Amino acid sequence: MGEEVPVHAIWLAQDDPKKNTAVRLSRRGDLRLHERFNQLPRRGIILEPLCGKVLGPEDHEILLKEGGALVGLDCSWAQIEDSVSQVMKKTKLKGRMLPLLLAANPVNWGKPGKMTTAEALAASLFLVGKEKQARKLLGAFRWGEQFFILNKEPLEAYREAKTSAELVDIQFEFFDIDRPD
Repeated sequence: MGEEVPVHAIWLAQDDPKKNTAVRLSRRGDLRLHERFNQLPRRGIILEPLCGKVLGPEDHEILLKEGGALVGLDCSWAQIEDSVSQVMKKTKLKGRMLPLLLAANPVNWGKPGKMTTAEALAASLFLVGKEKQARKLLGAFRWGEQFFILNKEPLEAYREAKTSAELVDIQFEFFDIDRPD
C-alpha cells in the first residue's frame, strides 16, 4: 500500500503532558510534535473539529499522492474555539473535521466526537486506506484497539463512501443526530 502518511501534531500545551496522546506518540517516533507554527508542514490537512468540512474521498489525494502531511491539532476540548482560531490564522493547511465516531479513551469513552489527537489521527489514516498505520498509532494505548472495535461499522462505511456528501449522510445511519437544515 505504499509509504506511510507523514503525521504531525501542533501541541498547544493545554493539558498534562503525561496523559497527552500526541506527546506519547512523539516519544515513540510515530509523529512529529511541533510547538511552533513555523515548523508545521506547508502542505496537507489539519484536523480541526469546527471547520464544517469533513475529511472525504476528495481529500485523499493530498495525503496519498501529493505528499501532504496529516496534522493533528492537540489542544484541550475546553479551549477548542480559541485554539482553532489561533492555529487556522497561521497555517495554509486545509482544515478538515472527521465524521462522527465514538471516543474510546478513558476520559471521554463512548462520547461522540470527543476523541484524543491520537484517535483523530488514527481515524483519518483508516479513512484514507492506511489501516495498518492507524492501528500502529493506537497500539501505543491500552484502549487503542477498543477504538476500532467501538467504531468498526461506521469506520468501514465511511471508508467506502465515494464523496464527502455521501460520507456525511452515512453518519445518520449510525448516530441519532439532527440533520442540518
